[in-house]
Amino acid sequence: MSLDRFPVGQEMDVSYPNFQVSLKLLSVQQLQFEIKDGPFARVETVEIRVIPLGNSVFAVSWQEKDGATVVNVQDYDRGIVHSHATLAHGQFLRMTGTFQITRPADRITDDRPHRNRALVLDAMTSLFQRHDASAVERLYTADYIQHNPDIPQGRDALHEIVATLSPEVFYEPGLVIADGDFVAIHGRIRGWGDAPQVVVDIFRVEGGKLAEHWDVLQNEVPTTEGLAGLSMFDPAEGARLVRTETP
Repeated sequence: MSLDRFPVGQEMDVSYPNFQVSLKLLSVQQLQFEIKDGPFARVETVEIRVIPLGNSVFAVSWQEKDGATVVNVQDYDRGIVHSHATLAHGQFLRMTGTFQITRPADRITDDRPHRNRALVLDAMTSLFQRHDASAVERLYTADYIQHNPDIPQGRDALHEIVATLSPEVFYEPGLVIADGDFVAIHGRIRGWGDAPQVVVDIFRVEGGKLAEHWDVLQNEVPTTEGLAGLSMFDPAEGARLVRTETP
């Protein structure tokens, strides 16, 4: 993680339990805050120091004109700010607030899609290529939600499925689309049913692990000679058409 991931240009409203503050991230050296109501109401531009903590989390610190000091831990994955402030007269405040972005950053800084895409590829190949049941605990939440009536809920049930997979089961990943905390992957699996199946799996990521899953499967229909139709799946599509977006 480096400073080039800090979302310069972004504006956001942070809602704490007792008041709201608007933040403008002017640069990696300056921030403007505005508190509209209450005893802390004012607008001020401050010099800041930004330290990347990893995974879209930054420690941002500054001192205000009246001597108050503030340290914010800004977590852009979870949409929260942990604020620790020592006021000019010595009062110490600890606050956690959620934020709403009112103006996006000057350039894309959200690296969740890249991390989540790698997580899903790791899961699908570990479980359904290498049949590595030990990877389930590492990659899935304990209360993993499965939107498939034929598969029980929870990580333990998934572990049991992988541990007893037929050696014939083999998964090939293709196109991957990642957006925020969601990843969709198009692939082909052999040995799961009587015929090869083309499947779209959709995952929701939470806390760096796979938390929820939806899937749609269809038996693969071979292309017919003389017709213009394309095949339902091509393993090379993943290399050609990888797409990642941020909200």
